[in-house]
Amino acid sequence: MNAETDQPFPTIDPSPDDAVERRGRYVLEIDGVEASLGPGLRVGSVSFAMAPGSFELMDAGDRRQAAAFSDLCSGLISPTAGTVRFLGYDWADLPHDYANALRGRIGRVFAGSAWMPHLSLMDNILVQQRHHTRRAEDDLLAEASALAREFGLPGIPLSPPDEATALDRARAALVRAFIGNPALILLEHPLQGRFVDLLERLVNVIGNARRRGAAVLWLTLTPTIWAMRGLPTSGRVRLSGTRLVRTAS
Repeated sequence: MNAETDQPFPTIDPSPDDAVERRGRYVLEIDGVEASLGPGLRVGSVSFAMAPGSFELMDAGDRRQAAAFSDLCSGLISPTAGTVRFLGYDWADLPHDYANALRGRIGRVFAGSAWMPHLSLMDNILVQQRHHTRRAEDDLLAEASALAREFGLPGIPLSPPDEATALDRARAALVRAFIGNPALILLEHPLQGRFVDLLERLVNVIGNARRRGAAVLWLTLTPTIWAMRGLPTSGRVRLSGTRLVRTAS
């Protein structure tokens, strides 16, 4: 081992106790960040932190901003200034393979379509856990089936994505985001502005994840969701221009 270069980088499948010890005070820290989020999209001097068990609602503006901000949180966009840390690790300090392994601790609903069309919905749901962990297949299937029922599905969807209804794809996306006890869950427009019947189910599953120590960031594009004062959030922020503005809960 080289004492100058070897560091205690994350393992692919840390135990829950190890994950809590690693993350310390915050799951996600964005500290003084300036970054380009894409053509015409920038953030400047943004600071934001999420503790274990926190639940933040973000008015993300539009799909591009929601996706880009999630990419920033996940280490897929590099800031030009400041740092983004996940479970205590600065994304910029991690070699590519270790960063990919650490992303296995992030669950995500994507604002746009993110299905591999040649795989069934079931295989789309399980692919991350199959890649990042050594969990037994029966264990994966049992957890996926339980989550599917939580979101109103009779079981894991076996059809290809393009043969499922839009509602079932939305449910499957939520199953994929919560499977595997992720430390950070990024929900980009999860109800798509039309599946409000899923709201109560989603809030219940968010509560279960928070009790296990996950931090949940819901990036909404829907004024109706933003206006709901009954959501059990820890706080609310708005992505406005180049700034992240905290608002009253």
